[in-house]
This record gives sequence, C-alpha cells and structure tokens, in this order.
Amino acid sequence: MSVGRTLIALGLILLALGLVFTLGEKLPIRFGRLPGDIVIRGKNSVFYFPLATCLLISVVLSFVLWLFGRR
Repeated sequence: MSVGRTLIALGLILLALGLVFTLGEKLPIRFGRLPGDIVIRGKNSVFYFPLATCLLISVVLSFVLWLFGRR
C-alpha cells in the first residue's frame, strides 16, 4: 500500500514538472529569472546567482518532504 502511494505521488510530481516545462514560456514567473536573482555583467563575463530561485525551490522541497514525513 505504501509503495503504491509513493508511485502515485511521484507520478503527480512528474506531471507537474512536465506541465511547468511545457508551459514555462507562457507563465508570468520564469524560474531562473525571478526578482532577487543576482546578475552582474562585466566587460567580458557574466556572474549569475539565482538566489530567489534557490529559496523558492528550497521552500517547495521542504514542504513536500514535510508532507511525506508525516505519518
């Protein structure tokens, strides 16, 4: 029973990720280009640190793992 629920949850997560990648260009918020991401452009180089994107992914993953950890 537990393996079945895990497979269903993984399937839903894969479905959601597939929709994000498919509809990603049409979404108003683009991952990797959120306000708060740091971009420093030099003469011959670019430094990019996706701070806001990392924080958002961390919050979402923490929530998902918290849901799986509850029993």
